[in-house]
Amino acid sequence: MRGLGLKTRYVLIVLAIGLVLTTSVALIIAFSERHEQKHLESLLDETSRLLAADPAAALDAIGGQIGTLLSHAFVTQMAWLIGTGFLLSLLAAWITARMIARIDRASAELMTRAERIGHGVYSDPIPPSDVPEVAPMAQALEQMRQALAGTAISRNYLDTLLNSMSDAVLVTAPDGRIRTVNVAACELLGFETAELVGLEFESLVAEPHRDAFAIEKLLAEPGETVVRTVRGQTIPVSVSASVISSEDPGFQGNIFVLRDVTERKRAERRIRYLARFDMLTKMPNRMQFQHLLHQAITRCLRADRGLVLLYIDVDNFKDVNDTFGHATGDRVLETMSERLVRALPKESVLGRLAGDEIAVFVESSADAQGRREQASVLARLVLNEVSRPLHVGEHEIEVTASVGIAVAPDDADNVIDLIRNADAAMYHAKRGGRNCHVFYAPDMNAAAVERLMLKSKLRRALERNEFLVRYQPKVDLATSRVVGAEALLRWRLTGHGDIAPSQFIPLAEESHLIRDIGAWVLNQVCGDYAAWQKEIADPGMVAINLSLKELSQASFIPHCRSVFEKHGVSPSRVELEITETTLMLDAERTLPLLDELRAMGVHLSIDDFGTGYSSLSALQQFPIGTLKIDQSFVRNAATDPDDATIVRTIIEMGRSLDLQVLAEGIETEEQRDFLLQSGCQFGQGRLFGHPVSADEFLELVLKQATGEHPVLRLPA
Repeated sequence: MRGLGLKTRYVLIVLAIGLVLTTSVALIIAFSERHEQKHLESLLDETSRLLAADPAAALDAIGGQIGTLLSHAFVTQMAWLIGTGFLLSLLAAWITARMIARIDRASAELMTRAERIGHGVYSDPIPPSDVPEVAPMAQALEQMRQALAGTAISRNYLDTLLNSMSDAVLVTAPDGRIRTVNVAACELLGFETAELVGLEFESLVAEPHRDAFAIEKLLAEPGETVVRTVRGQTIPVSVSASVISSEDPGFQGNIFVLRDVTERKRAERRIRYLARFDMLTKMPNRMQFQHLLHQAITRCLRADRGLVLLYIDVDNFKDVNDTFGHATGDRVLETMSERLVRALPKESVLGRLAGDEIAVFVESSADAQGRREQASVLARLVLNEVSRPLHVGEHEIEVTASVGIAVAPDDADNVIDLIRNADAAMYHAKRGGRNCHVFYAPDMNAAAVERLMLKSKLRRALERNEFLVRYQPKVDLATSRVVGAEALLRWRLTGHGDIAPSQFIPLAEESHLIRDIGAWVLNQVCGDYAAWQKEIADPGMVAINLSLKELSQASFIPHCRSVFEKHGVSPSRVELEITETTLMLDAERTLPLLDELRAMGVHLSIDDFGTGYSSLSALQQFPIGTLKIDQSFVRNAATDPDDATIVRTIIEMGRSLDLQVLAEGIETEEQRDFLLQSGCQFGQGRLFGHPVSADEFLELVLKQATGEHPVLRLPA
């Protein structure tokens, strides 16, 4: 009966009791009949005897005896029946009680184990029950225990995983209230877990930023916002969000991942600062100074006012650097700048234009003669401050300066011409004996004449085959192996020698010759690359600088495709470099063009990164493959903590966007080692060789391929 159900057993017991009862009744009747039969036989014998003696008396006796007999038989049978039924009922009750008690014990044990499971104790297995009525329940409870144990392990694993993450993770229900957080979230926000659970996620966003906060936008793409801590502090964070899809409403909601970007924001502000200000003197740099000067000229022209500009150049500053070293020279410039800031009127605006060249402008409400007198006073003040002895370490250094003056709107009414004229006046001051100031005069502008001369000759440079392409190797910093090159344009003007790109490239852009020059460079580079491919399978990727005017041509991309096909060069072996500033000038128009180039297979990079105005969030929209760290940051990265922080931040930016990072202007092993330790992948600079001709670069990569000698000494 072990496999039978409870109902079946009860039915069988009832049937068994019924069978026993029926059998007992039958036996009782049979026994009673047998007893009465014997009694009746005795009665018949007695009757026969009486009939023989007295028939009448015998009949009366027989009738009485039969009645007594029948009555006795009935009473006897009923007594047996009642007694037997009572005994059988007791038996049935006893058997049922035993069965129920056994089931109760098994059920109570299961209830105890179920309560332990309810309290989270899943380690005790539930053995099979020997009570058939409870065995299925025990089996089902064991299956439930195993499932819950697996769930608990998974949850513990999930909790461990979440709490091991450095980023803050918050899980919300469909109504936006926080359901689960990890340890990093509590540390970031300063709340306890119990304090965060139940809060609306949006309530964590700092008040000024809530209007711009939209969960729907975050679900589409990552973004940034500012959160508040339990103490009311604000922390800038990057936020990514995703929907938790589940058929179970209890698991539906959103998951948010927050990362503290305070350091990145600080570095971005630092980069923006350095893009506008000179790190040494803390003055506006050339770009920022020109911007401020443009605004001032505009204001003056509108208000019928004037402006005086002083162009200051330290005399024989090269001798200071050569004699005392560049560190002392920097200290001289720093001290001199501090003196000028203190001495000049508060309304003066100072800027470091280059090296030892400083400019000052002051707006003036005086007439033309008054402006010249004001300028003379400022110039004498500058010369006096500069000529005062400077004490740098153990050295007492005396320097002088030459000052050129241009007045707006008398001499010029725009930034470029005003600075050019003041610069021309400054050179006249130098030729006049130095340590003096000179006002601009039209006949001084020899530089402008030379500029026009260069522009004129530039138009014929292509015809006369005066342009050259040189290739500067790019190396893998970890292995010091050449992985490609940057194509650099040189202009070898007959009778003048090499003209610096900083001189002729702006002229080419102004005159729109940059388009023809750029087309020539692309054709020349692809021709050289095709020749390299005949000697070596993979010469590496070659980079070409690209201007916005080239990119803006409607025919630029078709022309690129045509040149690639002409020379049999894969677009994937060509890298186009565009400066960060150029990239951000007209981002809306530039982006589709860059996307088309990227789809063609061309690799794109940002040149001089860190000197412009972009941010990480702005760069994410462009299909860029490489960030090139500007050499101005690389120069002192190994020794200056600020530059080191900036370089490391740019490298981290590149990593976060899955970009390659290349450092420019590497000149020392210390710089190389610092960049390598900071995670920079590639580099270029004098440490790895000067720009070389196409044939020399081919020879370099061939020697590297054959392993005749190491191309460069590996880092220690």
